[in-house]
Amino acid sequence: MGIEDLERKKVTIYTDGACSGNPGPGGWGAILRYGDAMKELSGGEAHTTNNRMELLGAITALSALKTACSVELYSDSKYLVDSINKGWVYAWEKLGFRKKGKDVPNTDLWKEILRLTRIHDVTFIWVKGHAENEFNNRCDELAVAESRKFK
Repeated sequence: MGIEDLERKKVTIYTDGACSGNPGPGGWGAILRYGDAMKELSGGEAHTTNNRMELLGAITALSALKTACSVELYSDSKYLVDSINKGWVYAWEKLGFRKKGKDVPNTDLWKEILRLTRIHDVTFIWVKGHAENEFNNRCDELAVAESRKFK
């Protein structure tokens, strides 16, 4: 741990995405926590996929940080968490975001997540969705509410 790590703000982020149909109208929700402060963010799109909403929630939350931070990001998306923690996204990046001769889905969003993880020190943590985590449940409520705006 270097001196810059000691100076970074420690932020906790929770994110979730939702989609009614896949594709269909979708939404995402995020909660940022720093000390006693908490901020909720949400948004959506008329025609999207669940995976895009999961990624967009994380991107928007990380983009809201004004300085380089040390972040614990909680998500119930195995797609997001495993792609980072198992190194898949780094392999896709090395291969020009292609696998098995095809373009990797959501390349635009994966590139942005990689850019943000090079600014912030992010640890991605999987949480069980629709379970006992109040912040994940709140993110789900935000995401679903956003997706309903497009019906």
